[in-house]
Amino acid sequence: MTAELVRGQNHPLPQTRLEIRISAGNPIVAGATLGDERGTVHGAEWVAHPASPQLAGIEVPKQAAADHRLAVDLDAMPDHIHRVTVLLALPAGVGGPARFGVMAAPFVAVTGLDGTEIAGYTITDLDSESAVTALELYRRQGAWKVRAVGQGYAGGLAAMLHDQGLAEATDLAARINEAVARGMARSVAQPPPRSEGDGRVRTSAAGVGADPAATTGVGADPAPVQPQTPQQPQGAPATGGPVNYEHPARRTAAPPTPAPTAPPAAPGQPAQPVAGDASGWTMDERLYNQVWGMFEDLARTTAAYRSAVDFAESRMEQELDRVLSDPRTRVGPAADSARADARAKHADLVEQARAALDRDLAQLTAEAEVVEPALPPAYARWDSPVWQAYQVPMEIPMALRVGDLHLPERTDLRIPMLVRLPLERGLWIDAGRSGGFDEGPADSGELRRLAADAAVAIAARLLAVYPAGEIAVHVIDPAGSAAGSFAPLVGSGALAEPPAAGAQGVSSVLAALTRRVDLVQMAVRSGATDALPPDLDTAEQLLIVHDFPHGFDDRAVTQLRYLADEGPAVGVHLMMVADREDARAYGPVLDPLWRSLLRLTPVADDHLADPWVGHAWTYEPPMVPRGSRVLDQVLGEAGRAAKALKAARARPSYGN
Repeated sequence: MTAELVRGQNHPLPQTRLEIRISAGNPIVAGATLGDERGTVHGAEWVAHPASPQLAGIEVPKQAAADHRLAVDLDAMPDHIHRVTVLLALPAGVGGPARFGVMAAPFVAVTGLDGTEIAGYTITDLDSESAVTALELYRRQGAWKVRAVGQGYAGGLAAMLHDQGLAEATDLAARINEAVARGMARSVAQPPPRSEGDGRVRTSAAGVGADPAATTGVGADPAPVQPQTPQQPQGAPATGGPVNYEHPARRTAAPPTPAPTAPPAAPGQPAQPVAGDASGWTMDERLYNQVWGMFEDLARTTAAYRSAVDFAESRMEQELDRVLSDPRTRVGPAADSARADARAKHADLVEQARAALDRDLAQLTAEAEVVEPALPPAYARWDSPVWQAYQVPMEIPMALRVGDLHLPERTDLRIPMLVRLPLERGLWIDAGRSGGFDEGPADSGELRRLAADAAVAIAARLLAVYPAGEIAVHVIDPAGSAAGSFAPLVGSGALAEPPAAGAQGVSSVLAALTRRVDLVQMAVRSGATDALPPDLDTAEQLLIVHDFPHGFDDRAVTQLRYLADEGPAVGVHLMMVADREDARAYGPVLDPLWRSLLRLTPVADDHLADPWVGHAWTYEPPMVPRGSRVLDQVLGEAGRAAKALKAARARPSYGN
């Protein structure tokens, strides 16, 4: 029976191998400290945190996330450790909530390795605190107990660590925040939270051995998706009463278009998947929410499988250890039988876990086969038939597909990687070699060419999904080394101007875009957007920087950092094609720049993390199929529409 703890209450722990599961509404940092009999932490080596996630007997997550699992083995704790304190903190300097008081109350549960909950604690009454001591596991008379603590600290991680006696608390807190910022830079941003009424299906992260009635798979009860909230139409009548119907965040009176429903399933069979069965105001929004639901389903069902396999291996190791620890059973027929039984139980548990995973993967694969052909151009692959009937759109879509994601458990199940529009983060196409490039091109020049091709493919998708005149693309190629890759953009007339070359070209483009950011920021802050200069292009701007830092002096680097930080809020977006190693001469001054960009690779690489459980996902770029003319066709259509619009604007108008 689960013990629901309140602040200060304790509960005995019936076992020593445990998981601590944490659930919060926003990404948080989870860690743990090891203390002596008085709870004192004697050094940084006594703290498990994202930059140093493993200590004897405990392992914590490497990045901030809304859900966490901490692995604890109390038998492996050194004799001088008498207290394990679980810490939660809000990541600093990444744009999230600054205090727990504006979030849903975090929930912490102590469970067995099979997912059975031993004790749970909801941390309430938090306000200005940005760090909290959630609970502690402590040794008392040879046995271990758990106590709910819930002590918050407005001073954050540094104040919390200092309170536990750590002399270098401030330095360690800074290292932790730095590690978290690096981890969040590689994480795919989570979409808005879900609300009641979504038709998506959900998976459960329960492991093998959990209550079957509580364990759900892809066919589980739905968890809601937060629909996008359109603005009240211009000219809509205001209605009397206390509600301000003109508030831009209020929904319109019309309900969302009902999502399509699947035909009834045969008894005992899962429901047939339907494209667009998530909530939303338009089909594009429903498909967007559905893709994110598939992404989350795959992340969680894979986490359940991996957790179950870990539990099976841990159980087998325990049983084999018991056999080997007793001299009477170490050898002979009894020992052989015990070993065989342990391995059989392990195989049975793994088989059960794999069967549950295969069931969920089959359902998700069937859904992907239905959803993929229904995706609009903004979400579709380059080889989709929707591009054959491409026309320049009249509205900006919700999101853009920038590649595919998959996990090793099912490499052919690809989840579209969708990012919201307008881009909230710049993009960095990594032209350098990393661990995931072992099977890729051996030549660095080939990698750079592929990186430039990937940048062109993504830029072409942006040009294709924006209405004519709503986005302008600029290219900086100081040495002209990517002329072949940029040829489709140049030849179609899609570029606002030819690629800038040389130091003078770099300076000119950066100065113009910096001026645009400054002017729009001042106009927005002063409420005088109608006073912008007539020659200022108010369309979204995309700057592609190739071969950075070649051709960049210190002033240009400063301008580039400014555009990366301030540009997205006023419609100036950055796409860098660069090898980070080439910029090492600048030292750590450019580290914030790299972390602010979403890193993509020109070949398959397992560097991205999901926002739920932090799996390492293999990313594949949206490259155009070899021999296909779809890129030229789409860019040509977009270029013709842009030229026609420009010509129409240049014609004199005659008033009455």
